[in-house]
Amino acid sequence: MTAVAAIDLGASSGRVVRGVFTDGDVHLEEVHRFANGPVRHRDRLHWDLPHLYHEVLTGLRLAGGLASIGIDSWAVDYGLLDASGELLGNPVCYRDSRTDGITPADGLYEINGLQFQPFNTMFQLMAEPLLPQASQLLLIPDLLSYWLTGQRGTEYTNATTTGLIDVRTGQWSPELTRDLPPGLLPALRHPGDPAGTFKGIPVTAVGSHDTASAVVAVPAETDRFAYISCGTWSLVGVELDLPVLTAESRAANFTNEGGVDGTIRYLRNVMGLWLLQECLRAWNTELEPLLREAEQVAGSVFDPNDPVFLPPGDMPARIERACGKTMTRAEVVRSILDSLALAHRDAIADAQRLSGKEVDVVHIVGGGSRNELLCQLTADACGLPVVAGPAEATALGNVLVQARAVGAAHGTLADLRKLVRQSLPLRRYLPR
Repeated sequence: MTAVAAIDLGASSGRVVRGVFTDGDVHLEEVHRFANGPVRHRDRLHWDLPHLYHEVLTGLRLAGGLASIGIDSWAVDYGLLDASGELLGNPVCYRDSRTDGITPADGLYEINGLQFQPFNTMFQLMAEPLLPQASQLLLIPDLLSYWLTGQRGTEYTNATTTGLIDVRTGQWSPELTRDLPPGLLPALRHPGDPAGTFKGIPVTAVGSHDTASAVVAVPAETDRFAYISCGTWSLVGVELDLPVLTAESRAANFTNEGGVDGTIRYLRNVMGLWLLQECLRAWNTELEPLLREAEQVAGSVFDPNDPVFLPPGDMPARIERACGKTMTRAEVVRSILDSLALAHRDAIADAQRLSGKEVDVVHIVGGGSRNELLCQLTADACGLPVVAGPAEATALGNVLVQARAVGAAHGTLADLRKLVRQSLPLRRYLPR
């Protein structure tokens, strides 16, 4: 038996998950869950990183004997260190308004291959007042790893979301980083690389962008699949060997992000279940009764990717304005799920058309795989079977990469995905 710990941080909660490998099987146990969320201070939205670090330490104490520790989180956000290695201030949340109005320069896509998002790290740095004081930048998982181990580095899959990596070379782009302070960006690590030790336990670099870890755990049987990593965001795409850098791809707002084992996650960001999460927060109610009601009502369709939905607060009213009418709560929920299913369909169709890769099945992983209505609506919209699960894909992908690094699992991504199929129940939805 080999046990590893996945520190899995999301925008609304974090947890420490213990992954145990025995005789070709993997079992996950959540040992500690804690709240997360941006905190407003002086008109800025910040992440409380010292609080997250405290909770991580609590979780590691509860996890017991471990062969490795790995960390993943959301992308793009960072902390800045001064010359003595101290954090200059709590990281700013990507949903903050400081990058409003920023537009990309010509020629960026041909270098970094990224879908334009105003909150990408390179654009946040344009609005960063602490940059002149900074000695080094660490993305969120790398910052926590540094606090655990005292060693600094930048994990590759997350680095590709910054906008500062040349997607063709997989290295920091000299052209895109030339105006940054020398030494600001640490050397790159790749999933499976050692990242130091914590109290004698190896810390292993994993796909530290949570979507990179989630895609590792997609239980695909062949390479003819599309994936939807469905949570706060829906990351919808296909897995490729090489990036797609055409003008048509850029116009379709597709991104080429680095994946585990040198793959490319060719995908489009869709606003995702953030819309539903914010509605539930506004209503202060539970989801399940509303889902049962939503099955029986008609919804309206709106564009879930409209930037008006990016900030927190008063989501039901914004959705009603987008739909042009007053709705019941169940109708709002149905409208969200109908709109997401259609956005999933469009992204998968565009991914196939632009990449030339055909797919036979859609895999929904992450928390959204538990939403039966969304899974069925996505199957109906795409006209393809949907395989739902695992819900804990991010933590599972994290522990799989660690297990391979310490010798408890072996082989290629296909071998790791076979292990997922053997270990966990999945549900299949056929288009109606």
